[in-house]
Amino acid sequence: MMKSPAKFRDNFWPRTFSDFFESENLPEWSKRFYDGESKFEIPSVNIKENESDFQVEVAAPGFEKKDFKIDCSDGMLTLQAEREEKKEAAEKGEMKRREFSYSSIKRSFNLPANIDEEGISARYENGILHLQLPKVKSAEAPPAKTIKVG
Repeated sequence: MMKSPAKFRDNFWPRTFSDFFESENLPEWSKRFYDGESKFEIPSVNIKENESDFQVEVAAPGFEKKDFKIDCSDGMLTLQAEREEKKEAAEKGEMKRREFSYSSIKRSFNLPANIDEEGISARYENGILHLQLPKVKSAEAPPAKTIKVG
């Protein structure tokens, strides 16, 4: 016997997951993917690590370079982009229809301690935001110190 479906504004996927796992409420994390009231979408990423850097690719089709805002502070890298499209169709000078489209994405990353935050660079092409996060040249760790208990 299945329990009642999740109550997520008649979205098919949350209801399906709820039915499959036989629970009335999906875990809190599911809201970030299915909550219709959420202001930002979470873009998909690819992350590649090399000896000298991390390379991050963020799927962000339909945006322009000017739409992006990228901040880095206290070991946290946050990127977001917003755009608003206005389309108009007019007939004989009188407005018959107007459509507004608003789209925004946001994603944050906790950076490892070995990232050179000052050297982070970004470029946008063909719907992909490319970030390069250079690593700090590793310094030798100081020798272990023994603390004597007095």
